[in-house]
Parts: sequence; structure tokens; C-alpha cells
Amino acid sequence: MLKGKVVVLGVTGSIAAYKIAGLASALKKLDTEVHALMTQNAVHFISPVTFETLTGNKCLIDTFDRNFEYSVEHVALAKRADVVLVAPATANVIAKLAHGLADDMLTTTVLACTCKKLVSPAMNTNMYRNPAVQDNLRRLRELDFEVIEPDAGYLACGDTGEGKMPSEGDLLEYLLREIAFPKDLAGTRVLVTAGATRERLDPVRFLSNHSTGKMGYALARHCMQRGARVTLISGAAQIPPPPFVDFIPVTDAQEMLEAVRERAEAQDIIIKAAAVADYTPVSCSRQKLKKQDRALTLELKRTPDILAFLGENRRPGQLLCGFSMETKRLEENSRAKLERKNLDMVVANNLLEPGAGFGCDTNVVTVITREGDARLPQMSKHEVAKEVVDRILALRAASESHDAVLKEEDTI
Repeated sequence: MLKGKVVVLGVTGSIAAYKIAGLASALKKLDTEVHALMTQNAVHFISPVTFETLTGNKCLIDTFDRNFEYSVEHVALAKRADVVLVAPATANVIAKLAHGLADDMLTTTVLACTCKKLVSPAMNTNMYRNPAVQDNLRRLRELDFEVIEPDAGYLACGDTGEGKMPSEGDLLEYLLREIAFPKDLAGTRVLVTAGATRERLDPVRFLSNHSTGKMGYALARHCMQRGARVTLISGAAQIPPPPFVDFIPVTDAQEMLEAVRERAEAQDIIIKAAAVADYTPVSCSRQKLKKQDRALTLELKRTPDILAFLGENRRPGQLLCGFSMETKRLEENSRAKLERKNLDMVVANNLLEPGAGFGCDTNVVTVITREGDARLPQMSKHEVAKEVVDRILALRAASESHDAVLKEEDTI
């Protein structure tokens, strides 16, 4: 997903430097071209050979190293970089970057870069809280650096508090947000529902389904990476929510309806991927229902139809996408849902088809619109998310073009 992208990793003299080896490896697995720059102090914590082995590129340290490809290496690399991450960033290097000091390969290259620049501070808690360091971080933000806030926890020095560099997985998410996809959803508000609702029977039990939230979470993450401002309203899920989204946890169908109703008007695109229970108990017992030596009959009632509410109350220009899970007559039932609930798109899958449905990391879907059906091959849910969003944007563009033609005709 990052093929052709150039990432520059600046590694400074902190014990957290070892984590960046894992980040470099993860980036290479995504076909990224990775270049590591190290300060002289950083080599005391991790060997340059480690980064050269992982990235396949020379690890640059000395500004005056004669063994380089380009005549002015720091400028050449700066021109090619798509994003720069300085991690771990010591107080010393933060101060240099904040005040334009360039006395080694890392600082000269970073200062020559015009791409997005991120800095991840890692240091003792008292150092991090020092007013001078905080002032330098503020100055970096004013200079369009993004400062990644450190985690709090047990530090290598023995103290506990702020100053811990986030995990390599968290740092990777920051890089993916910047360069994984074009920002064709910038300025767009997207609401995604995901996960399974749980309808309470008593304080112990509930009615639910097998949804893991993977498909909805993949959609929310993908929209975020394409620049959208994403709100994710989620029932129960088996994976953590994606970063950089407004996450709203809910439990049952009524709570999800209320959360959606409160936010729907402001959204440009709504993707309803949640597996909402169709029925809920008429009453929820305040005490645990005790086991008895006879059959138990539960009286159920319909839950609110969130998708129907959205279709009935959509504002002009808002695009609605629903999901449909069937076990027979997939296209027929899903197209009826599209018409009945006033949707623009339905993403349908057959629960009985191998590689589709709940729990797995893949899906096999048919995208249904008023213009026709498109059956997609089995692919990962992240790939399905991209295909769905691509088609949503195509529908949106076609609608805007149609509206523009009508407006022009009215003017004539």
C-alpha cells in the first residue's frame, strides 16, 4: 500500500531507539523505500548496520561521509521524502530543529525537507515537562511540525510519567495517515456504524450476533486515511477502534439510533455497517433470570430501524450506504432494501459463502446501486473498504455533476 513512497526516519540518542528497527521493518513490508538517519549519540543505543539490513539503504550519520550517491546527500534525500519522522526525538534535537540549527546529517536533512514532518519526543518526565522543552515543542508546532504526544508509563530511568515513546505500531499509524492514500475526502464528514448491538435480557445475558466490527472499522480507518473527519459509532467489537476518529461506543439498538440521530445532519456520507439486532426483549429483568426445569419463552419486539430513519430524514446532498447480509436471493433482497430505505448504495454479502461474513479477515461483496450491480472477488476487508469508498466517491461525483447540469439548465 506504500509502494513508491519514501519515508525518512530520524533516530536520536534515546533508549527508545530500538523500537524504530521494528517500524523500519514494518514499513519495508509495505513496499516503502525507507532511509534511516542517525545522530552520533544514537549509535550508542542501536547499530547503523541494523537499519541498513532492514531498509537496504545506507544509514546516514556523517554529513561529510564521502561514500554517498549524490553530491549533496541531505538535499537530495530531502527532495525525495514523502514524510519525515524523528523518533525518538531527544530534547537536544528538538531544540535544534526548533531553532534551525543544522550540525549533523539528521538536522540538515530534516530542515531541508518540505514534506510533512513528525516528531515523537522521548525523554525523562521532568525533562519533557521542562518549560524550555515545552516552548521548543510549541515552536515546532508553529513551524508546521506535528508533535506526537508521548505515552505515560514506566520509563527506562525508573521514573513513571509522561515521556514514553509510543509503540512502533502507533507510529506506523501516523505515517499511514499521511501517505497511504490521496486526501480526496479532505473536508468531508463521514459517519460509520460498526459492530454488534447487544439487547439486554437481564444483568447477565443479552441477545446479539457474531459481528466482530472488522468491516466497519476498516471502512472508518480507510476514510480517515483519505482525509475525512470520521465519526465511528460502534457496538461490541473484537478489535480496537482505529486511531484519529471520533469514537462513540454504544450497547444496544436504541442507543445507536440516538447516537446516529444526534450526528446524522452534519454528515456528508453515512456508511451503516453495524450488525443491529432486529429484535429486543419487551422487558429487561432487573434480576438474573434463574434457570428452571421448563422451557423459557421470551417476548420480543422490533428494534428501531436506523437505516430507514436515515433514508427518511436525509438532507440534500447526503450519501447513504447500507450493508446487507443474506443467505439467499442476495441481489433481489438487497436491491429491495436499497429502494425501500431510500439509499444510494448497498454492500451485500452472503453469510454462507466461504471467505465472507462475520469473523474472517476477508469478504466477498456485491455493490448494488441504482445503476447496477458489481460483484467483487474475495479480498481483505481493508481492500473491500477501499473499493466501497471508491464507488461512493464515484457516485458522489456523478451526483454533483448532474446537479451542476440541472443548475446550468435552470439558468439558461
